[in-house]
Parts: sequence; C-alpha cells; structure tokens
Amino acid sequence: MISSKTTFMGYRRENGRVGVRNHVLILPVDDLSNAAAEAVANNIKGAIAIPHPYGRLQFGADLDLHFRTLIGAGANPNVAAVVVICIEAGWAKLVVDGIAKTGKPVTGFGIEQHGDHDTIMRASKVAKEYVQWASEQQRVECPISDLWVSTKCGESDTTSGCGSNPTVGSAFDKLEPLGVTMCFGETTEITGGENIVADRCATPEVRAQFMKMFDRYQDLIERHKTSDLSDSQPTKGNIEGGLTTIEEKALGNIQKIGKKCKVIGVLDKAEAPTKPGLWFMDSSSAAAEMVTLCAASGYVVHLFPTGQGNVIGNPIVPVVKLTANPRTVRTMSEHVDYDCSGLLQREKNLDQTGDELLEVMLRTCNGRLTAAEALGHNEFVLTRLYESA
Repeated sequence: MISSKTTFMGYRRENGRVGVRNHVLILPVDDLSNAAAEAVANNIKGAIAIPHPYGRLQFGADLDLHFRTLIGAGANPNVAAVVVICIEAGWAKLVVDGIAKTGKPVTGFGIEQHGDHDTIMRASKVAKEYVQWASEQQRVECPISDLWVSTKCGESDTTSGCGSNPTVGSAFDKLEPLGVTMCFGETTEITGGENIVADRCATPEVRAQFMKMFDRYQDLIERHKTSDLSDSQPTKGNIEGGLTTIEEKALGNIQKIGKKCKVIGVLDKAEAPTKPGLWFMDSSSAAAEMVTLCAASGYVVHLFPTGQGNVIGNPIVPVVKLTANPRTVRTMSEHVDYDCSGLLQREKNLDQTGDELLEVMLRTCNGRLTAAEALGHNEFVLTRLYESA
C-alpha cells in the first residue's frame, strides 16, 4: 500500500526533476550520424547510442516534432549527460541548446568538414568524461510525488481489458491523489470510447482540447478515404485474442485510467506536462512510437499491459510489462515483469493486483532491471508526420 509518505531512490537532476536511471546518451540528430554515434558507444562502455532513420529534409510541424522528440529524449531525467552528433554542426547546436536548458552536461559535434574518424575520436573523449562523471552520481530518497509515470498497452486480447489494463487503472487511481504526474494516449485506440474519456475530462476546456485532438484524427481518416480502421485496428493479434472490433479494444484500453482519475490536460506529441495529474497525449498506438514520445515528454517509468505478449523496451525509460493471460505467462515468461493472471482466476482482487504492480514499479525505480532491459530491448522509434521534402 502506497501513501504520501512513500519514497523511492532516484537521481535528482540539475533542474530538480528526478530520474530512475543514469544514462549517458550518444544522440544522433539524423540518420547519417548513426554510424558515428554507435562507434562512440562501442568505444565507451556505459554510453548508449539511440540510432534512428530520420532527420534529413523534414520540414514544418514534422521537423518541429523531430527536434522536440530528440531534445526531450536528451532532457529526460533518466539521462545524466548527452553527446549529440549531426552531419551539420548547426543542427547539432540546436539540439544541444535545447537539452542544455536542463543544466545537464551536453556537447555537440558536426561531421561535415571533420569526417567520421575525427568526430568519433573527439566525441569519444567527451563521452568517456561524461560516463566517469555520471558513475559518481548517487541515488537520493525522493517523495512519490516526484515520479512521472506513463502507460500504453500492446498486443491486447480479452484478458487485457479484463485484467492487466484494469490493474494499471487501479495503480493510477492510487497514484493520482499523491501528486504523481501520469500520462496515457493512443488516439486511434480509443475510437468508439472517446465519449468516456471526454466525460472524464476535468473541465470543459480540457474536454474541448481532447475532442479537438480526437476529431483531427478522424478527419485524417476521411481525407484518405478510409471508412474505418479495419486494415490496422484491431490488429490480427487482437482478433486472435478475441477482440473483434475497435470499440471492444477501446473499452478495454480505457480501463488503464482507472475509475477515479480525471484528465487534467491534453499534450501534443512529445510535449511535457506542466503540473501533476493525468494527461492525455495525442499519439500513435504503435508501441515503440508511443513509449518514445512518453520518454521525450519527460516520463521516467512506463507501465505496459499486454495480452498476447509484447517484447517492447526503450533505451531511456524502463518498461514494466504485465499480463493477465496465463498462456502468455507460460510461453513468454522472460518478457513479463508482473503476472496478474490471478485476478482473472479469482485468486486476487483488483486492489491487490494494483498494489502488487506498484510494488514492482517502485522496485524498478529503485534500480531493478525490467525484463526488457535485461534482454537488451532498446526500441527507439520516432513519429513522422509528412513525407520528406
């Protein structure tokens, strides 16, 4: 049972935020810089590169989102220090300046007029200093109100809406009164249940913002002449697991926000919240994209309920996976952090599974590696809005 007196051991950063991991990131701004970033991470043990396929000839809102995601990833409190590498020095500086606002150590390098060898050598020297500096950072006791927690479900089936998602909802109901900052999203996967979320909005203004986000997505479908989501929602795995319509999936998905939580605000993709409480973020339902956006928004631990089984991880944020499906526990046990199948087998009640999930989450915040971390799952996937120029 958690309370306002509950604490966890975290890393207090320069801007006052608290992280639960202590990463040194080697951050490529564009796809051309991936090789150099990975070479630096290979040279310096304890540093981690997060390669991705984008960053060239993007424009407008798509380019803004690209930079917002990269800067947010580097600014996340789970990151102690950052080395930024880009083909163009000007763009590297833009990302460096954004991350530097947190006060953490960050240095940028441009490859043009230097080449890979010189860039890798110089970046490796800085990364070594950062890793040694980060290794001396100490965890300190922090109040539960310093925690930022996000959630998304994946590979859902009938046990998701009846077991693992309500377990997250129980945990969120317990966290909200304690001043924890929380987030959910998956705009596509609340289709058919959007009115339920709208009714949970704290004010008419928040409700209007939420519906604007949701209607924008519906307009996108109409513009592409798609009458429904049958090509992707529910997925083939969802259907195999017993979910036959997007409405069924949505009603299960919404269980993650519990019975008491109010939606206090709406976030654009990779946007940071401004106060404690439950936020809705407009986001893709693709697992790695959503978790990456949550990391870029500043969330430090992620709860991921699954039915059929999912292997998702993230290089910045520990992903705590739970399932209520006993078959998944049996066949994919190495990917499961918390087994809540006892809920559906009537061995436990929802209050108990919510408490047990929070215990696993706090152990993770205190340093326990998640299944995804132990197995090396570091999925970092950027969200794209447009074609490149």
